[in-house]
Amino acid sequence: MRRRRHAALPILVLLALALAGAAAAQAPAGAGASASGGLSASAGAGARAITLSVPDPADGSRGSFAVEIVLAMTVLSLAPAILIMLTSFTRIVVVMSFLRQALGTQQMPPGQLIIGLSIFLTMVVMMPVLRQINDTALQPWMRNEITQKAAYENAVRPLKAFMLEQTREKDIAMFVRMMKREKPHSRESLGMEIIVPAFILSELKTAFIMGFVIFVPFIVIDMVVSSVLMSMGILMLPPVMISLPFKILLFVLVDGWNLVVQSLLTSFH
Repeated sequence: MRRRRHAALPILVLLALALAGAAAAQAPAGAGASASGGLSASAGAGARAITLSVPDPADGSRGSFAVEIVLAMTVLSLAPAILIMLTSFTRIVVVMSFLRQALGTQQMPPGQLIIGLSIFLTMVVMMPVLRQINDTALQPWMRNEITQKAAYENAVRPLKAFMLEQTREKDIAMFVRMMKREKPHSRESLGMEIIVPAFILSELKTAFIMGFVIFVPFIVIDMVVSSVLMSMGILMLPPVMISLPFKILLFVLVDGWNLVVQSLLTSFH
């Protein structure tokens, strides 16, 4: 039976092709395509016409809608880079990672939870900047009150102000010197190609300083537990196993999450 089925398949294909050729031969010779604002094709009298129209370039609404779609896709594709480079996300996520390592809880809290908390804290820090961008750039541009260039300039201005407040002069001077630029008259006249890397370096240094401060009390606990175990002659028991409950207890008693988050938020003001 299987051999008969496989042998019948080519016959069915040939029959289908023959029927399609016969139907095409019966079509009237006058049926064709017209190109008045699009492409149309009809098959016989009373048949439905299929029209493919091309948008009119003079239609401003369709053009602006297409530009909005392209810009939206571009922003979505660059969203991770924008989140990391132009916001407070870098400092927050690095400090949270230092905190987890200082506690010694391995994968607790999980990495996804740290990323999620860092994103929401970033939204809290960046909300004034985002509101200013929305009021001065996005909404006027969507109402066709300003051009795309003006919208970009209005959007970059608050981001520049935020990043310059958190950037050290030493980092800015290094990138100005490396790129062989003249000394600017003011920090606001600097380009984003200088401000962004200098801002990231400053954020990393600040995050490492905060991580060191977080590490100190937990290192003290590890040293005390290790000294006690050595004085008691218990050398085979890892000090990390004994110190971990004490570190968690200390962190909970001092309300560590509240202190860390409060320190992070206040460090941007």
